[in-house]
Amino acid sequence: MLRRILYNKVLSNQLLKADLYRYSGDLSYKAFLSAYRNTGFHFTLFFRLSFLLSKYSILGRYSRMMYRKLTFKYGYQIPRATNIAGGMRISHFGPLLINSKTQIGNNCYLSHNITIGETKRGERKGSPVLGDKVWIGPGAVIVGKVIIGDNVLISPNCFVNVDIPSHSLVIGNPARIIAKEDPTNGYITNCYSV
Repeated sequence: MLRRILYNKVLSNQLLKADLYRYSGDLSYKAFLSAYRNTGFHFTLFFRLSFLLSKYSILGRYSRMMYRKLTFKYGYQIPRATNIAGGMRISHFGPLLINSKTQIGNNCYLSHNITIGETKRGERKGSPVLGDKVWIGPGAVIVGKVIIGDNVLISPNCFVNVDIPSHSLVIGNPARIIAKEDPTNGYITNCYSV
């Protein structure tokens, strides 16, 4: 019964529909049940609902409780106030830290052990802004007021504290930028237009 109610909430919200579609390429109830068992979607569902629903409704209270519980269970530290567009995909269990002032575009992929954080001083004081279709590999760190363009692949263990233009592949520490026409092809799949 509860899962059917949650599924109906997914279908009534464009962000949640885009999130579900990223995991399964489908919006059916069967696809929802399958995605619900995935740690990334399970967390994302309650992350979105805890922000969207009134804290005075029963489902809103339940969503906030589940969001807090899953934050600790899965190690995903993404504050509810974080501006993340539709189609977010978290594919692995493990630590994930995102600053609340970060902005993330549509159809982004977040791997495990990544940090997207704020710097408190210097010319890059602030938080990152990520465009659409950004793939972030395991162990990557993105810090400061940097702008990551659309269709960018940030390889594992990169340290990014510079602006990255659209259609780029980023490797190494310090980050080395390589222009590439479609670096996320095959990495970011099941994109849903919001």
